[in-house]
Amino acid sequence: MNRLLLRMFFVQISLLVSSLIPLGAKAQFKAPTPEELHMTADPLAPGADAVYLNVEETTDDQLHFHSVYARIKVLSEKGKELATVKLPYWHEDYKITDIKARTIHADGTIVPLEGKPEDLISAKTANFQINSKVFTMPSVEVGCILEYAYKIRYDDHRYSSPRWEIQQPYFVHEAHYIFNPFPAFISNRPHQTGSYLVDEHGQAVNSLVWWPSLPSGSEVKTDEKGRFRVDLNNIPAIPHDEWMPPMESSLYKVMFYYMSAMGAKEYWITESKYWAKDVDRFAESDKTIRDAVGGIISASDSETDKARKLYEAVQALENTEFTRTKSSAELKQLHIKEQHHASDTWKQKSGTSDDLAMLYLAMLRAANVQAYAMYVVNRNRGTFMPDLFNFHQFDDLIVVANLEGKEYILDPGEKMCPFQSVHWHHSGAGGVRQAPGGHEAIWMTPNPSYTMNTTVRTGDLTLDQSGAVTGILRFNLAGQRALHWRQQSLRNDEDELKKEFERELKESLPEGIEARVTGFLGLEDPNSNLMVVVKISGSLGTVTGKRLILPGSFFEARGSHPFVSAEKREVPVDMHFAEQTTDMVTYHYPKGYHLEAAPQDSKLPWPNRAVLVIKSESDSDSTTITRQFVRGFSTLPMSSNAPHMSDRAEIQKEYSALHDFYVKVAASDQQQLVLTSVPITAK
Repeated sequence: MNRLLLRMFFVQISLLVSSLIPLGAKAQFKAPTPEELHMTADPLAPGADAVYLNVEETTDDQLHFHSVYARIKVLSEKGKELATVKLPYWHEDYKITDIKARTIHADGTIVPLEGKPEDLISAKTANFQINSKVFTMPSVEVGCILEYAYKIRYDDHRYSSPRWEIQQPYFVHEAHYIFNPFPAFISNRPHQTGSYLVDEHGQAVNSLVWWPSLPSGSEVKTDEKGRFRVDLNNIPAIPHDEWMPPMESSLYKVMFYYMSAMGAKEYWITESKYWAKDVDRFAESDKTIRDAVGGIISASDSETDKARKLYEAVQALENTEFTRTKSSAELKQLHIKEQHHASDTWKQKSGTSDDLAMLYLAMLRAANVQAYAMYVVNRNRGTFMPDLFNFHQFDDLIVVANLEGKEYILDPGEKMCPFQSVHWHHSGAGGVRQAPGGHEAIWMTPNPSYTMNTTVRTGDLTLDQSGAVTGILRFNLAGQRALHWRQQSLRNDEDELKKEFERELKESLPEGIEARVTGFLGLEDPNSNLMVVVKISGSLGTVTGKRLILPGSFFEARGSHPFVSAEKREVPVDMHFAEQTTDMVTYHYPKGYHLEAAPQDSKLPWPNRAVLVIKSESDSDSTTITRQFVRGFSTLPMSSNAPHMSDRAEIQKEYSALHDFYVKVAASDQQQLVLTSVPITAK
């Protein structure tokens, strides 16, 4: 199964098993209280479209089923979307049974679910099939209570430790979770369980571990029967703040694992060795690889030159994650087989991002360049959690190469990524890597400096007495911004790319300005800066009497600064990468106008984090305003790689300083350029 699809499937299964939820084998529908029936809004969740009244789940590995139960109060038209319930499951090994559902109107009228839920195929290959049970609650209107329950059953030869996703898209009033494991694991001590209980490597499973991320004061407990329990009230909804990290790593959850190892150190050593052997097997040099390398590099090349030439050769191959995936019939017609070795990728001149990374690793080794694989969590999807014993949390392969005695992180599987740089998804990313001497290790990639990601925006604008403007804007992009647009160009034709750039640009330009991209320069060369030329026209200034008032910060005139509107925050900040933006905009005055006031030269520092510098230069008929903004961080808090929701005090402390700084930036950007038709007499 495709690794990304596997990851998505397990997330879907965990949500289906954990976000809806169970009373156990004897689950019963609840009679609503008068307060629940008459509720029109929830004071604990102001403005919510819906709330969960109850969320319950029981996992019983002795009887091989999950029992799921949920009660939802609909508070708005949007909340009615919850009436359609989709339950994904692995068709070969799981069954969803005993689906019961009903809608309770505000007057107490009960409308039961009639008919049989649809069973739809969500994904299918020769090796697996994912289906979804889908049903729609009947007679749903604002004020209703939606109530349903079901069971997930699995074969006796399988075990299915739970993943409790405790935070939901909506506020949860009351939640209960129960896990009844195999008898041998009732207490947290190692046991001999018999050869039938084994992990994916065939090793006997002898321990049960769990990874909790819970609100302060909450914990996983065991009851008198030895079952594991979590009981919670008033759980906040999954937040939707701007510039959030992927919430999968930070939300309240508990994950259980049957394992053949006891501690984190033993687990990561064992699993990393299995992984490293697979990497070395795929990236082993054979005659095909050696011949290819010999035709690309020369004996006199330095290690860096060898690495660069091989990198460019791999980048030139088709990356199937940026092109249409070929069907099985097409692959057969083209005589393309499943890739089991780096030489297969080279022969086919195409592969996935991971295939190309492995090919590059093999070619470096064939060129006698010391190189290692690293397996990381993609920062756009999650954060590496070493206390979570799950090797499937990793997403992407990158390469660590030793060039002239210094290690460099390289990203050959990321199309259009320049040599000796990585996509921001893979910077500041945790994972496991190979190391000299066969010693695999947990490691984190560095965060590049802001100097690696620069944007220079220049404008030459001509005004008339009415405030109408015409001009040219030029963008010079290096680093992540350039990489983004180059990768977009692989997915769109040039006309669509221009429209997309114009749509994004419109969000920052002043009201009344029309922008049209005339061209891209350097779009196909990742080793050069990307240039974009834009023509603008429209109405810019405000005319009052004999004055013409213009925005001092042209590209920030809309005042859409992040973080300004929210003083408090409970989740970390992730702005993807550090960067530097420089704006230089020249205003040419209308005939007969003179300068009355310009933005003050200023420097606004946030020590060790960011700085804003503004300067104005004027002559008799024009003013040039330069604005330089440097943001030296990508994530906050900076003291912790993956702060959880429970670290709220630390998050709020850092966020308060960030909020105060951006408020000052917003105020500074509201300064104006004022022109007047009345002659100014020098004092």
